[in-house]
Amino acid sequence: MVILVVNNHGGAIFSQLPVANTTDRSILDQFFYTTHNISIRDLCQAHGVNHVRVQTKRELNDALFTSQQEDSDCVVEVESGIDTNVAFHSNLRNFTRRASDHAVEVLSKLSVSDSTSQGHINYKITKMEYSMYRVQLNAPPTSASRSSNDTISYREGFVISLSLEDGSIGFGEIAPLEIHTENLLDVEEQLRFLVHATEGQTFDNILPLLKYSVSSWIWNSLGIPPGSIFPSVRCGLEMAILSAIASRHGTSLLNILRPGREELSVSSSAVQICALIDSYGSPTETALIASNLVAEGFTAIKIKVARRGDPDEDIAVIKEVRKKVGQDIVLRVDANRKWTYDESTKFAFSVKDCCLQYIEEPVKNENDIVRFCEETGLPVALDETINSITENPLKILQKYNHKGVAAVVIKPSVIGGFENSALVARWAQQYGKMAIVSAAFESTLGLSAYIQFACYLDLQKAEMQKLMNKELESRVPHGFGTYKWFKEDVTTEPLNIQYDPFHGSVQASAVDAGRFLQKFQVNSNAIVRTSTREEVKEYQLEVDSEGVSFSVNVIETGESTNGTVAVFLHGFLGTGEDWIPIMKAISSSTRCIAIDLPGHGGSKLQYHNENNILEQPNLSIDVIVNILRKVLNTLTPGKVILVGYSMGARISLYTALKCSDKVERAVIISGSPGLVDTNARSIRKAKDDFRASTLVSHGLEHFVKTWYTEELWASLRSHPHFKQIVNNRLQHDDLHTLGKLLSGLSIGRQPSMWEDLKQCKVPIQLIVGEKDAKFKKIARDMFIKLNHENPSIDSSPVIEIPNAGHAVHIENPLAVITAVRKFIRSLKIE
Repeated sequence: MVILVVNNHGGAIFSQLPVANTTDRSILDQFFYTTHNISIRDLCQAHGVNHVRVQTKRELNDALFTSQQEDSDCVVEVESGIDTNVAFHSNLRNFTRRASDHAVEVLSKLSVSDSTSQGHINYKITKMEYSMYRVQLNAPPTSASRSSNDTISYREGFVISLSLEDGSIGFGEIAPLEIHTENLLDVEEQLRFLVHATEGQTFDNILPLLKYSVSSWIWNSLGIPPGSIFPSVRCGLEMAILSAIASRHGTSLLNILRPGREELSVSSSAVQICALIDSYGSPTETALIASNLVAEGFTAIKIKVARRGDPDEDIAVIKEVRKKVGQDIVLRVDANRKWTYDESTKFAFSVKDCCLQYIEEPVKNENDIVRFCEETGLPVALDETINSITENPLKILQKYNHKGVAAVVIKPSVIGGFENSALVARWAQQYGKMAIVSAAFESTLGLSAYIQFACYLDLQKAEMQKLMNKELESRVPHGFGTYKWFKEDVTTEPLNIQYDPFHGSVQASAVDAGRFLQKFQVNSNAIVRTSTREEVKEYQLEVDSEGVSFSVNVIETGESTNGTVAVFLHGFLGTGEDWIPIMKAISSSTRCIAIDLPGHGGSKLQYHNENNILEQPNLSIDVIVNILRKVLNTLTPGKVILVGYSMGARISLYTALKCSDKVERAVIISGSPGLVDTNARSIRKAKDDFRASTLVSHGLEHFVKTWYTEELWASLRSHPHFKQIVNNRLQHDDLHTLGKLLSGLSIGRQPSMWEDLKQCKVPIQLIVGEKDAKFKKIARDMFIKLNHENPSIDSSPVIEIPNAGHAVHIENPLAVITAVRKFIRSLKIE
């Protein structure tokens, strides 16, 4: 972190800089205009550095505190006269003298050397594709349960390629493991969504700064909460984006992460490798493995412990290994939270003479970590504790700012990408702890990116030590020993990891890794299958029902492997297109169909007796369900799964209750069974009739403007795509039918379905946004009716989607995809 504090009136801090008599610019602005023809404000904005001007001591303290809490670089300019500045000027002098030269040097390099300082560079994504790979391993990953030695182990994952407008291509790897919270099926659904969501999107040169820039892009450009992307998926996406930028500029991922810095040599970019032993053998056998690794040139070894029935066995192993390899080899152990507190302390006290660098996650309960440090004196490294942090990691990490916590082990694919990893690493380095990057058995593709990232962190730590006038520490060994597990790989060319006589240990070069990633070629023999562009068909269906001819606009994608058909119904003012991203995600094994309801999108109603308005049928729930049933019979002879949102949810629920012979199950998103109270029904009916009249008489634009001011849409209004969403709602041209639908389908006219829930014959999945208090209560009450009073139907518990209000499928689509797919998959299991 760099915090540069500048007195706006010069004084001693910048007395060496050229000062002009101007009140329009600060001294720092004047300096950069004079030397580099760019203002400090523009320079800071271009590189994601906060720029704050303060006038009082309190504002200064607030600015420094904010920078500290957010772990972000900040330039603070103090706007005050010399007379009022003297008191705190002296307090800042010592710190500023250390920081100013370093900060000016960094900013100057950015302004004159980095091409991105010439202004924002926008990169446009033209397409993203992926391939599934499967390669053989020499042994099962350490996270897998131990089985027969004769079992052949494989590693599976996805290679993604991201193409930019100029033809540059970046590669990323997504390979979830047992330690991840997701599996290959989960991952592929999110990949299918992202293939659709990223096409045509742009990002700029601020993205590689890794200071919330990626999270901001995911939210503002893709419109999805950053935390909703699975960690391994986000890691692979970031890897592909960063390597695409590097490809665009003909450089390495490392240079993209540290713009404006000098080019590194192979030697200066060395990253030390820590070997890994999955210890199941006897003490003698494990010690022999360790000595062989030392003979290969490894000077650091990590040994897995807590895999045996008794800590005494692990104690014997560690003692024998230390005896065999000598005192100069760095030994680490990893218990993976498998010991009780008593077991862990027994181990720690018994191996005190073995000079362990640290033990990773010694206890099951993370609240015992600091207690373990204080009682045993054995240094600890955090691993799973970091992986479990989902939001506000700095706040959680503060309780581990104990001298006994010596290191953090950062797995980018588990923690959620390079940006999250960089955030945790900066915290660790700030408090004098080791930041160790570790692989989760990724192929050489992922390793090549991790090696460059580890070098970036090592160089960042060296800069921090230089700033603080501390003696430079030797670089830490990183956890990339997993490369020895691979018998096959996703590339035909090997990654250069070998003994380096200059450093006296097994090393990887970040420069070599950068070249490897730039020239990456997929091994076709490792590829199981490659993604294909999802075709979306749109067509019209004609049905007649009770004096009405309905021309239905249908959107369809995917093919069913077992006859499963999912039909999606939108809410009021929506269209079938609202569902396309979600349909594409789950359509690999499910036929997905969305229809435009009457008055919406491309669907048209034609009354048989158009001249007599009085004889035209109302668009009641029964009329709509009758039309829907005929549409469903035309689409497929079998049963369907209905997925409905809001108005579409009410139609889906009513159809499931009345037409269980046609509906296999239903997903009800932000839906209601209706109103029971007579007065409430009368009030709502009058309200909806007035709304319908206003819609027809004043037009759609006026109606929509009023509609979205209601409290129900408070969360949606904060969505970055809200303006586009509203604009899409203005595309309907059949206001007469919209008005009739709003009035006829009023929840005040719709028969209450609360009692019908007791006799429901169809499994129901209820989904609601966590911010939607009204419909959360409705969903919970529905669940009680469905299950407690109708135990024959095993409906799933209510799923509350985080970071979402009423429009759940728009505000957090990835979480909805996971919920819907699991519900559909449960049907296949049955």
